[in-house]
Amino acid sequence: MNYFITGGAGFIGSSLADELAKNPADHVTIYDNMSTGFAEFIKDLKSKENVKVIIADVLDEQKLNTSIKGSDFVYHLSANADVRFGLEHPKKDLEQNTIATYNVLEAMRLNGVKKIAFSSTGSVYGEAPVIPTPEDCPFPVQTSLYASSKLAGEALISSYCEGFGFTGYIFRFVSILGERYTHGHVFDFYRQLMENPNELKVLGNGKQRKSYLYIKDCISAMKTVISNTSDKVNIYNLGTDEYCEVNNSIKWMCEYLGLNPELTYTGGERGWVGDNPFIFLDCRKLRDLGWNAELSIKEAVIKTVQYIEKNTWIYDRR
Repeated sequence: MNYFITGGAGFIGSSLADELAKNPADHVTIYDNMSTGFAEFIKDLKSKENVKVIIADVLDEQKLNTSIKGSDFVYHLSANADVRFGLEHPKKDLEQNTIATYNVLEAMRLNGVKKIAFSSTGSVYGEAPVIPTPEDCPFPVQTSLYASSKLAGEALISSYCEGFGFTGYIFRFVSILGERYTHGHVFDFYRQLMENPNELKVLGNGKQRKSYLYIKDCISAMKTVISNTSDKVNIYNLGTDEYCEVNNSIKWMCEYLGLNPELTYTGGERGWVGDNPFIFLDCRKLRDLGWNAELSIKEAVIKTVQYIEKNTWIYDRR
């Protein structure tokens, strides 16, 4: 099998590439512009005979068309994931999420590649009227440019599946934690605590309820779905059967680090415009395939802190 991974030097992409490259009979092409990817994440992969690394942008249509040739399966993971500051550069979500997805689909069509897995987001449910939120929940008004651009990407994929005979796997992730994690609340809190272990500023009221998933559980969930489903369009929530408050994750981090900072809150139930105060996905459809998460959210938070402790260089590269 020839795999093509956009965003293959990123957090999820490089972790997936590691897993796929374990089989010497498979070939993995990593395609990344390195704007948010890290060379350190793929340094061991570059020496493998069954791995090819291409430094290029998904907005470069000619390079993408040439590079994707000969692939059997595309994992489209590259994206602008800057949800919090999306309103400061709205064009970035359109270009890097929606237009980039169109470019990948067109490159596939032109080269006869028929299978694609897409990293969408649980944020497409907005402030969902149903909790936990199933895949067939009615969509409310969108609250973030990031979610809107991802939902547009989902629509393009389903249309290409209908019009050109593609098979699509759309994964609506909760937030992912673990080794190689380089952005998000644990990343931000740890940086604050390094600078001042006695004080921690928290956006919102700290009572936002969120669900998280450990990176290795995320990879195994994707593999489970792809191995067991073959509908024209396969949409799956990826998450755990639990959630926590932001205050819980702060408590777990501080207990592990032996710190007791004074917490200050900016107030309100949202940390920023588009911050959903309660995200909890219904993952029964995924569990019905026999999949279960290995790590709890607390364990995933601690694993993330342990990784950052040993790799503080990631702050210098951001």
